[in-house]
Amino acid sequence: MGPSTALLFGGQLTSLPGIVGTLLVLLLVIVVGRIVLALAWRVVLVALAVSLVLWLLGAVGLGPI
Repeated sequence: MGPSTALLFGGQLTSLPGIVGTLLVLLLVIVVGRIVLALAWRVVLVALAVSLVLWLLGAVGLGPI
């Protein structure tokens, strides 16, 4: 397999700037994904707490707020 065939199969990933660019994009996706997931967990926990409080208020007979 010659160099031109490897370039056809690998595309930009066969050059150093292509590899560095791909790794930077991957790093950006991972960092943004971690931030979004951390925020999503907080939203889920707040929603769980609110629904638990409303359920407990209903269980003791205070009715809907």
